[in-house]
Amino acid sequence: MLTSSFKIPHKSVVSLIIDCPGVLDFDFLKRWEFGLSKFADLGVPPLLIKTVLEHSKKFQIDPDRFNETLKVLKGLGFSESTTRRVLEGFPGVIALKECEIHRRIQFLMAIGIPRDGVDRVFNSFPEVLGFGIENRLMPLLNEFKDLGFSEELVRKEIIREPRILGMEVGELSRCLDLIRSLKCREPIKLKIFSKGAFRAGFEVKLRVDCLCKHRLIRREAFKILWKEPRVILYEIDDIEKKIDFIVKTVGLNVGCLVDVPEYLGVSFEKQVVPRYKVIEYLRAKGGLGNEVGLKAMIKLSRLRFYNLYVKPYPECEKMFGRFSGDVQVKNQHPAGLWKLLKPQQRDPDSKEDVKNMKSFMEGLV
Repeated sequence: MLTSSFKIPHKSVVSLIIDCPGVLDFDFLKRWEFGLSKFADLGVPPLLIKTVLEHSKKFQIDPDRFNETLKVLKGLGFSESTTRRVLEGFPGVIALKECEIHRRIQFLMAIGIPRDGVDRVFNSFPEVLGFGIENRLMPLLNEFKDLGFSEELVRKEIIREPRILGMEVGELSRCLDLIRSLKCREPIKLKIFSKGAFRAGFEVKLRVDCLCKHRLIRREAFKILWKEPRVILYEIDDIEKKIDFIVKTVGLNVGCLVDVPEYLGVSFEKQVVPRYKVIEYLRAKGGLGNEVGLKAMIKLSRLRFYNLYVKPYPECEKMFGRFSGDVQVKNQHPAGLWKLLKPQQRDPDSKEDVKNMKSFMEGLV
């Protein structure tokens, strides 16, 4: 049984006590040590138990309540994998009554999500168990409907990405307003909308959250996306890598992205890293007359950057890559095309014809 399979060895409990300075209550930990020792091993990660201990201490929840929660989750049909994910991702489930958990299951099933799909939703996004139905989830679905999205589309998108239920009311509307007001090349806009407006709005939300996680305010995050729409097309991991590089390696404040949002829209491997290597090399050897900031480093065209910082220093060509060695820039037009576009020569007899026409007109006057 699930409720008899959560056993934490004594040594693990001791280590967890040491790792939880906020839970240093001898009586509390003694009760939990005895309670946890009654569960069999499910391969529960220490982080899960640490999270549960901290949450239980905060709300004064005893191990019997924890055991009861396990029984409830099993009785409601949660898989062992989903149970672990729920306890780790949303330990507040311990404080919920069975009827409250059941209501959230019924709500998801009422909008057309099958029972096995509900299990996947909780496994992927356990925090949804903490959202109120009347004051959070229902208004959110009503907003989707008011924006013109069908129930079938919303259901499919929630099953595909349960984090959609974590959006604030009004958030999707603002994201859609942003991408509809973009002033960018049409191919970029078409690519942003390639999987539908709903998906496009949610992708904007994810990137705004990513930027805000790095201490930018939401207004700044929206401004960056509006100025550099290509960021919406980049994967979150790529954006994280660029931000880590500019902060940890280059040593700039993340706020510089508001002034130079183009940094997040260019290729990391092909443009950011090679240019940074060249600038750092020239700075180290004293080859820079003036300090080169992020704006100058990113906004210069490849050829302009090459002519300014690479061409005068042959040793930089290898680290820059572009235009180095014997590589030649190809002509934009095929050889011989100039002959087809060459203007036709004047007829040699045309000058004589003009002279005769003038003589004829003068005789009429």
